[in-house]
Amino acid sequence: MTSFESTNPRFGAGVPAGAVRIFDTTLRDGEQAPGAGLTAAEKLEVARQLARLKVDVIEAGFPAASPGDFEAVRRIAQETRGGIAVAALARCRDGDPQRAVEAIRVAERPHLHLFIATSDIHLVHKLRMTREQALAESVRWVKWARQTLGRDAEIEFSGEDASRTELDYLLDVYEAVTEAGASTLNIPDTVGYAIPSEFGRLVGAVKGRVGDAATISVHCHNDLGLATANTLAAVQAGARQVEVTINGLGERAGNASLEEVVMALRTRPAQFPDLAASVATEQITAASRLVSYLTGFTIQPNKAIVGSNAFAHESGIHQDGVLKNPLTYEIMTPQSVGLSGSTLSIGKLSGRRGLQGKLRELGVEVEGEELDAVYRAAIQLADSKKEVTDADLLALVEQRKADVPRSIELLGWSITSSSGGHSVGSASLVVAGSAKAGNSTGNGPVNALFKSVDEAIRPVLGWNPVLTEYEIKAVSGDGDAQGQVLLRARRSSDEGPGALVVTGHGLSTNIIEASLEAYIVAANKLHGAEINGVEVAFVGRRVAEDLP
Repeated sequence: MTSFESTNPRFGAGVPAGAVRIFDTTLRDGEQAPGAGLTAAEKLEVARQLARLKVDVIEAGFPAASPGDFEAVRRIAQETRGGIAVAALARCRDGDPQRAVEAIRVAERPHLHLFIATSDIHLVHKLRMTREQALAESVRWVKWARQTLGRDAEIEFSGEDASRTELDYLLDVYEAVTEAGASTLNIPDTVGYAIPSEFGRLVGAVKGRVGDAATISVHCHNDLGLATANTLAAVQAGARQVEVTINGLGERAGNASLEEVVMALRTRPAQFPDLAASVATEQITAASRLVSYLTGFTIQPNKAIVGSNAFAHESGIHQDGVLKNPLTYEIMTPQSVGLSGSTLSIGKLSGRRGLQGKLRELGVEVEGEELDAVYRAAIQLADSKKEVTDADLLALVEQRKADVPRSIELLGWSITSSSGGHSVGSASLVVAGSAKAGNSTGNGPVNALFKSVDEAIRPVLGWNPVLTEYEIKAVSGDGDAQGQVLLRARRSSDEGPGALVVTGHGLSTNIIEASLEAYIVAANKLHGAEINGVEVAFVGRRVAEDLP
């Protein structure tokens, strides 16, 4: 059997031999979560944070899915350095692998991820293909990839729905693709069907068949809430790559959570000797918050590692114990995942260095023009409320990161509203270089102003945003808290399940102003997608097949 053990840079720069390789698929499988679509610029921002987190592999997307995803993968591959591999997913089907290779060729460490379904339920009902045909296609495209990318490239193969595949056939497939040149064999629990004991045995069986000729990888879904448990069982059985996402984001109930898997390896060294990944765990909180903000997916308070209650203690008994020794109720320190136990107050007399130091304590690095912009916003906020909280600062940073190019600018607005009657709003804007104004009535101030914006936009663009979701929440618990608005919208000219849907964010102590800001951001994203000819929402829905 051919082995690429001695020639492949299997673990990249700085990764100890034998350590578990962290393959982050937030930008591919994570983005497949309904409603989690990201623009190319947003994907690049997440990739930069993943680089700061020092994951080993960033699966940047599925280039054949859409022009937008291809461009996002290419840009991430072009920018990512420091020994981090950039992966692209492709079906074992003519067109997909070629498109993926084109996107990642510029990467410092290209990583091609090929897959085909292997379970009978997928072969019969989805692919309409025999076992023999699936095996032949697997070998064909792995050989092509090895010949195309060369002996040092990472070629990964996944048997989709492996946990429901007949074992002897699955082992035959994995042995054949290893001989054809695959250097990583991924075992996906695609529908989260496995339990830890049986998944560990499956990994052991694959490891027993191929030995050290390929790295064994696992990709676990959370349909039964067992994704992290199955992943850890696989590591104990010999897997040395784990495919994970920030916050456990992903299809249906999501994927194995990066933060849970990494901190389990780090916290339990006796169970996982010498296997802890080289992830910069102090960047976990920053990564979690960025992904949550850009996707609009709120992190549940009791989420392990990154939830707001993960290091909170309300019980008097717990408080007493933690005050005497944090180890009584904390198995890891808040600082180890990027949190701080200390509090710095930021006000209108604070300087830039103080603000930068506070943000660093909160797990966020900003400098240069970005620091100046956040500083100006913080000082402006300090003039309008009594205290600028940690949550306020993080919201300001997140708002800055989500800034988008603007062809639509809001110049001013006014509203008249009274109890029991209609609100009357007016808005003045610049739309694609033309000054426009709109006036309208509505059943509330926000509704009236949104209609006024529509009146100004529609004559120039031929459409207006249509809300599909609207949410507002207080950033902190104080009485003069900022309001943070998240909304989703589509163009009025688009209807049906394939309509482009984008997110918009707004932040202000005035909830009407925050709502308008979010609406304008969404309008700019929709217009940007229109003029660039790029669809950015829900990458992957255009593909008929499920992904591993």
